Amino acid sequence: MSIQPIGIFDSGVGGTSIWKAIHALLSFENTIYLADSINAPYGPKGKDAIIALSEKNTEYLLNQNCKLIVVACNTATTNAIAHLRQTYDVPFIGIEPAIKPAALQTKTKAIGILATKGTLSSELFHNTSQIYSNGVTVVEQEGEGIVQLIESGQIKSSKMKELLTTYLKPMIEANVDYLVLGCTHYPYLIPQLLDLLPKQVKIIDSGEAVARQTKTILEQHELLNSLNIKPSLKFYSNANPKVMEDLLDNKFEVDYLSF
Repeated sequence: MSIQPIGIFDSGVGGTSIWKAIHALLSFENTIYLADSINAPYGPKGKDAIIALSEKNTEYLLNQNCKLIVVACNTATTNAIAHLRQTYDVPFIGIEPAIKPAALQTKTKAIGILATKGTLSSELFHNTSQIYSNGVTVVEQEGEGIVQLIESGQIKSSKMKELLTTYLKPMIEANVDYLVLGCTHYPYLIPQLLDLLPKQVKIIDSGEAVARQTKTILEQHELLNSLNIKPSLKFYSNANPKVMEDLLDNKFEVDYLSF
């Protein structure tokens, strides 16, 4: 049993969608969430820069005595998690676009993937896509500009609707029946995506799967917190805390932290 916190980091506020799933499943675990919003998005940055930023985030969380770290960022996972696991002696949970369930369940033999440039261009994504997409048309779409709009509090803006309409068009034309969200910011767009997509299209994100994997790894390492008391839930951002507070339904205070 361990009361040490779970550390979670993302390039910004999007990973709070992962935090919500983890907190729903592991409601007594203490957590520390770190949003590196000043450097968002990670997608356009090169692999070396992404690794350096991921190391910085990891070291902050380790200094806070975190027992496990969730890399709640697809781009950081695909580019940096192998390095992090080799460098630090703590369990890491990563996030990849859920290509496998979409490819196995599609009836139209066509799936769409909306992700950042850093994820779509990574070796890990390419290898996963090759393994599971045999005989399936995969429509990949870089969501350029989406993260920036979310980070600036413009989720429901006309510009967001314009971008989503443009990005979904080739997927609709290809008759996809699954849309895989390859960025932890994107689950906050699900209501808008459902309005824009044909009714038969199902949307897959990684939140619940990541939460289940987090629980499994904690159990394996005997690190679950079994104390039935109110947990400590801390949130930090190095940009505008108000954006994250809004995504958390203003139920939690987000502290500004220069890191």
